[in-house]
Amino acid sequence: MSLESLVADYGYAGVLIGTFLEGDIALVLGGLFAHWEYLKLPGVIVAALIGALVGDQFFFHLGRAKGLQVLNRFPFMKPRAERVFSKMRQHGTLIAFAFRFCYGFRIITPLLIGASGVRRGRFLLLNSLGALTWATVVASLGYMLGEALTALLQQVKPYRLPVLGTLVAMVAFGHLIAWQVRRRRARRKRGQMIGHPEGSTAGPSDRPTV
Repeated sequence: MSLESLVADYGYAGVLIGTFLEGDIALVLGGLFAHWEYLKLPGVIVAALIGALVGDQFFFHLGRAKGLQVLNRFPFMKPRAERVFSKMRQHGTLIAFAFRFCYGFRIITPLLIGASGVRRGRFLLLNSLGALTWATVVASLGYMLGEALTALLQQVKPYRLPVLGTLVAMVAFGHLIAWQVRRRRARRKRGQMIGHPEGSTAGPSDRPTV
């Protein structure tokens, strides 16, 4: 089976699975493949919307059940959690709508929103509107990127998918390195805090409102 056939047969599933988590790369690629006519742009948007909503609702309900326990289990997330809680106290509704546009906060934010006690129906409404906006905008950007890349890759058209795959692998590797750097910084910060009172994340008495 060729790479083109794989994209045509499993592209929508790949977008859905990719958008369950961070999702930008999967969604941009979905828009790009739609421009190259391996996929359809409306189908890419729908797959991204489903993946984003399922992922967000999963982490939201996980946050309602065990949000602070998760943070205690993974202490390197606490500095980021404190920033999210701070923003939520100031702009709760906006954060619930737009957090998917903030790379690196897409998993922890719905988890913290759930831990803060936000009503299920309110989060579902705001998250649905935000996910639909995000899926449409990012997929469309990928579609427009396809137009620019078509001219760039015209000379290597028979190899454009392998070339693109190599670029994606390089980007993913860069994200992995960045994630490792963030973890090391968090570990160093914890080491410096030994013997000092730990900063606390928002508890039941300090819940932001949405």
